[in-house]
Amino acid sequence: MDIDLADLDFWRRPLKERNEAFARLRQLEHPVFFPEKKVPFLRSGKGFYALVRHADVVEASRNARIFSSEPAVTNPEPPGWVKQVFGESMVNMDDPRHARLRRIVTRSFSPKMLAGLQSDIEAACARIVDDVVEEGPRDFVAQVAARLPIHVICDMLAVPQELREKVHQHADISTAYTGVRPSLARSVQLAGQNMLALLALQRMVIKLGHERVADPKGDLVSLLVNANVDGERLTDKELGSFFALLLVAGNETARNTMAHGIKLLTDNPAQRELLTGDFDAHVNGAIEEMVRYVSPIMQFRRTVTEDCSLRGLELKKGDKVVLFYGSANRDESVFPDADTFDITRDTKPHVGFGGPGPHFCLGANLARQELRTMFRELLTRLPGIRAVGEPELLLSNFDNSVRTQAFTF
Repeated sequence: MDIDLADLDFWRRPLKERNEAFARLRQLEHPVFFPEKKVPFLRSGKGFYALVRHADVVEASRNARIFSSEPAVTNPEPPGWVKQVFGESMVNMDDPRHARLRRIVTRSFSPKMLAGLQSDIEAACARIVDDVVEEGPRDFVAQVAARLPIHVICDMLAVPQELREKVHQHADISTAYTGVRPSLARSVQLAGQNMLALLALQRMVIKLGHERVADPKGDLVSLLVNANVDGERLTDKELGSFFALLLVAGNETARNTMAHGIKLLTDNPAQRELLTGDFDAHVNGAIEEMVRYVSPIMQFRRTVTEDCSLRGLELKKGDKVVLFYGSANRDESVFPDADTFDITRDTKPHVGFGGPGPHFCLGANLARQELRTMFRELLTRLPGIRAVGEPELLLSNFDNSVRTQAFTF
C-alpha cells in the first residue's frame, strides 16, 4: 500500500486523499504496523499499529490498564529528562497517579464553575466581534479563533493582562513542536523553542501559584495551590504541567474547531441556514458535528502493558498503538455518509474529545460552551460572515490546526 502514517509526506497530502487512505485501512482485517525512522535526540519507537476503526479506538480508550498512556501519548515520545525538568503531564499518566491529579482539577470544571464563566465568555465574544468590526476582516484565526480560548483560560487562572500576549506566543510554540519532523535541523530548532516556551510558562504559573497561596483570589490557580477539603493540592511542577496541558489541549480543541467550523458553514449553506433558522434547536448538534468532522486532535499513542488480542491481532507487551481519532470519526459503520457535514446527525459516539474512559477530555464542556457562545455572537451580529478561499493548515500529524483563514462579512 502507498500509505505510511509515520512519514511526513503522507501528512502533506490533501485531506481528501488522507481520508481515502484511512478508509482503505479501515477495510483491512487487522490494524497495520508502521515502522518509524530514528530521529536524533528524540526517543522514537520502533513503530506502531494504527487503530483506525471506531470500535478499536473505543476499546483501547476504555481499557487504560492494558493500553497505557505511559510513558507518553505524543509522537515522538519526549526524552526522559523532559519529565525531570518540567514534571509529568497528567495526560501521560495512568491510575492511580492520573486519578489523583484528575480528582484535584476536575472540581475546576464542574457545571457550577462553568456556569459562573458564562457571562465572562459572552463579554469576551462581544469584545472580539467589536474588534473585528472595527479592524475589518483579515484572518479569522488571528482575529477570532485564536483569541477566545486563550482569553478564557487566562481569565480562569487570573493571569495578569500584561502577561497574556506572552502566554499566547508560548502556547503556539509548544503546539508547533508536537507532530512529525521535517528534518534534523528543524527538529532541533523546534525542540529548543519548545523547551524555552515551556520553561517560561512553568515559571509564570508557579510564580502566580506562590502569590495565590499567600493571597487567594478565587481563581483556578488559587484553587489548585491551596489545600482543598481532602487535603490535596498541586505541587509546583504539577501546576506547571497542568497549565501547559490546559493551554495546548484546552486551547487547540476550541480554536481548531472554530476555525474549521466557519469554513464548514461557508461550504454547506443549507446546514448554515438550518442553524441560523433556529439556533437554539440546532447549535448543540452543530457543535458536535463540527468536532466529529474536524477531529481537532488527530491522534494519541498508547503502550501495551501485557500480551493481548485486538480484532484478531496479537499484541505483545511493549508494543505501541496509535489511536487515529479522525479516522474513527469517519468510520462508515458508525457514521453513514461520514464525509457529509450534517448538523442533524446523531454524533454522540464521536471521539473528537478522545475516546470514552479515564482520559476523556476534561475540558470538553468548556470547549462546547466557548463554541456555542462565539458562533451565536458571530451569526447574530455578522450574519453575512463567511470564509474566503482555502485555509492554510499546520503541517502536523497531531494537531489539526488552521494557521490562517481569510474571511469576510
